[in-house]
Amino acid sequence: MEQSDRFVASLTEAGRYQLLVQAVTDYAIYMLDPTGVVTSWNPGAQRVKGYAAAEIIGQHFSRFYTEEDQENGLPARALEIATREGKFENEGWRVRKDGSRFWAYVVIDPIRRPSGEILGFAKVTRDLTERKEAQQKLEETRDALLQSQKLEAIGQLTGGIAHDFNNLLMAVIGSLELMRKRLPDDPKLMTLLENALSGAQRGATLTKRMLAFARRQELKREVIDIPELVRGMTELLQRSLGPSVSIETRFPLVNKPVLCDAHQLEMILLNLAVNARDAMPDGGQIIIAMREEVLLPDTGTRLKPGSYLCLTVRDTGHGMDEETLKHATEPFFTTKGIGKGTGLGLSMVHGVAEQSGGWFTLRSRKDEGTTAELWLPVAEGQAQADKASKRVGNAAVNQASLVVVAVDDDALVLTNTIAMLEDLGHTGMAASSANQALDILRQQDSVDLVITDYAMPKMTGLQLSAAIKKEWPKLPVVIATGFAEMDAEMGSSVTKLAKPFTQAELARTLAGITSKMRRGGRLLKFPVGSTPAV
Repeated sequence: MEQSDRFVASLTEAGRYQLLVQAVTDYAIYMLDPTGVVTSWNPGAQRVKGYAAAEIIGQHFSRFYTEEDQENGLPARALEIATREGKFENEGWRVRKDGSRFWAYVVIDPIRRPSGEILGFAKVTRDLTERKEAQQKLEETRDALLQSQKLEAIGQLTGGIAHDFNNLLMAVIGSLELMRKRLPDDPKLMTLLENALSGAQRGATLTKRMLAFARRQELKREVIDIPELVRGMTELLQRSLGPSVSIETRFPLVNKPVLCDAHQLEMILLNLAVNARDAMPDGGQIIIAMREEVLLPDTGTRLKPGSYLCLTVRDTGHGMDEETLKHATEPFFTTKGIGKGTGLGLSMVHGVAEQSGGWFTLRSRKDEGTTAELWLPVAEGQAQADKASKRVGNAAVNQASLVVVAVDDDALVLTNTIAMLEDLGHTGMAASSANQALDILRQQDSVDLVITDYAMPKMTGLQLSAAIKKEWPKLPVVIATGFAEMDAEMGSSVTKLAKPFTQAELARTLAGITSKMRRGGRLLKFPVGSTPAV
């Protein structure tokens, strides 16, 4: 009688267990025979994997594994480990009935007779896809933050180095240009001088790339018709790429202009085209195309909502693998040989794009070529650029002699600026600080112009300009800088001269200011000390 009661009790317990298993819908719980064939199936298994019990009972459980795991023998190995160690536990990708993948947490326990013989296996699977995606998104965000912090630190370091090099190159280029005027007519000396000047100018180009990467370069944003710009430099592109590379352009019949620095955009196109050529050592095709995109809020991009033109440069080259693509836009990273690349080209493109309110990205696969995408904001409601205002020309030849106060905390640059001014026929007065410049202005009564460096201790060039405007509102001020961090509110009220500048660029700037003063009916001489603002 007692044995009968125990049997009934065991049946009741088994029934309760079966009811519990059938009630679970968040976990796939099912049984396998010793060979791995499915012998039971709960509703949770149907919800997680997509199979009804009638479709899967009698089938081998390996069908839930990916093709890669099946080829690697993971299903058989899982049963072997469970048999040997008493449990198999891991996470990995599994496949639903519809072919989609999900991230699963799996436990397999062996079921044995009292003698130790394997009766089968109990298998529990839990769908952790949402947790996996959240974890992956968190890791991506963390990696993006670390990358951003790293690039910001490198950008600050790069910008500071570039600023110091700008000052050095100012002295070198200016002195070499003045020497060129004074050297005797000796071909050997002139060759050496031109080599030195060419090297210094290459250094100036490198500092501009460094400042562009650091997003600290002064950009002259203007309204640009991209197809017109590309057509204008087609000959330059073809000459730079060589006969083995063909160029095809694909532009819409109707397009809108963008707001960008025309010179920088030309440099970007040339840089991307040369990179594409280098990826096609046996020749190939480069396709330059453009399309308009309207980005809505919450589109998952770093760009602000609005209209953009996406300029693409696509090649038929060897492409990049994932690891190379990941580092391609990092500063100083290059796949070219030693001495053949600075690793700043794509970093410069990235910096100019961001500074212009756009974005730069690369898409590439090994043996499938590379597509570079430059996103630039559409110049909505912008008037066509006044090109005449940008070209003062060479009107510096017969302009009036000016009295100019030059301000710079770097003695080399200051001496060089004064020398260039005097060589142009002007009178230069040197000030090594903003306060010294203000003292000169208060003591002298006939200063026409002030040229000041931007980055100076105690008082910046912009602060000096504000102080001058307060006391002498009609006195023109030129700020010489390689940086772009000018106060936006005063951006149009001061004339800017990009460092390092040549004597010709200095002359054009002075000519532009005197021309503007003449058009305004102003005298060239301003009695500074006697006419302070009230």
